[in-house]
Amino acid sequence: MSDGFDFTIEELGKRSIKSPIAWSTVQGDLIANYVTDNQFIRYENTVRPGNQPPIKRSQVFERAGPRETIYFMPAHVHAGIVSCGGLCPGINDVIRAIVRCLWSRYGVHRISGIRYGYKGFLPGYQYGVINLDPDVVDDIHKVGGTFLGTARGGGKEVEQIVDAMEQLNLNILFTIGGDGTQRGSLDIAAEIDRRKLKISMIGIPKTVDNDFSFIQKSFGFDTAVAKAVEVVAAAHMEANSQINGIGLVKVMGRESGFIAAHTALASHEVNFVLIPEVPFNLEGYNGFLHHLEERLRNRHHAVVVVAEGAMQDLLVTDRKTDASGNLKMADVGTYLRERILKHFEEIKMEINLKYIDPSYQIRSAPAEPSDSIYCERLGNAAAHAAMAGKTKVVIGLVNNEFVHLPMKAVVSQRSHVDPESSLWRDTLDATHQPVLMVNQFNDAKPV
Repeated sequence: MSDGFDFTIEELGKRSIKSPIAWSTVQGDLIANYVTDNQFIRYENTVRPGNQPPIKRSQVFERAGPRETIYFMPAHVHAGIVSCGGLCPGINDVIRAIVRCLWSRYGVHRISGIRYGYKGFLPGYQYGVINLDPDVVDDIHKVGGTFLGTARGGGKEVEQIVDAMEQLNLNILFTIGGDGTQRGSLDIAAEIDRRKLKISMIGIPKTVDNDFSFIQKSFGFDTAVAKAVEVVAAAHMEANSQINGIGLVKVMGRESGFIAAHTALASHEVNFVLIPEVPFNLEGYNGFLHHLEERLRNRHHAVVVVAEGAMQDLLVTDRKTDASGNLKMADVGTYLRERILKHFEEIKMEINLKYIDPSYQIRSAPAEPSDSIYCERLGNAAAHAAMAGKTKVVIGLVNNEFVHLPMKAVVSQRSHVDPESSLWRDTLDATHQPVLMVNQFNDAKPV
């Protein structure tokens, strides 16, 4: 997956300012250490015995963390923070961490929150900015949503955005958002380069679907799974208490079924997981409805979890996009509900179906402790990268280490559940569903 990508990190210039953080360069003195630019993390962590080819700098990730020398003079820095796109648990935790690290560790006391995404830069909206300090952000991690507000779109108005950044005299912009947001960051960075400005662009990846390339885990994902497990428990209770009860739960996952798969593994109460990466038929001798019917005849109840992106190749006929550039999807949950009801009505089998779509409840939830920890560390790493003059960088976790990833590589493609991976194999073991619910294949598609 990493073949052909260059993971070299861009910098604004030579670092010559001594960091105000009094860390150490000595191992064993019980003082936390700086990170150097020659510390790297490999993406591919599997090896084969025998001679290995030499590793190039472009093939490894730069480790994140505070540098001994920094690029920006802290007293002169004006940093901005913006959150874009849909809600996700942990946004406020990231905002809080960035502000506290900049303020307390570096002495940066000019920090502005840009309101309502990239639209907050556009003069037509006149939203203004919020002055941020540790007191302002002290309690924001206790609630969901985003303290700064959010919006989709606006990221293509790069000239107006950079005009506003110049007027604000911003030196750093932290962008909290998904692949659409980070693509916008790249466009903004290109305009910054064209104007020969020295502004650091640092991204913190926000996608509850956990589908950023190369990144081990996106913030908010653990919380989404935890909340989805609670919903599955309710669906199972309803199904188990009814005559041939069916609990149908739709979870997030536009192109990737990570939430659905992990929810099944965590709950132990899911019987079918339907995700975009694994094709399936509804009708036929090996179709989903046949296997659901068999499950009800044998066990008298069933729980089905479907990712929102499942079946879109069949359901979407008009490929329109939203303001973030995402495909507008058909509602697979309501479609499945109607098809299930119709099938059992036709065979005259009594069922009781309960359909639950908890998407917005999950998105707006405060972060669970594991996500709060992750967000705190992401925010700190982002602040360190910015002060060191790194740019066009996304902060992420790779092989349990925080690293700098080039924005271009991160947004180049999305991560997907591999149907041949141990994750999906274990999901099948948890659900006992058939390996493939297809009648036959024609040109690699179920028919």
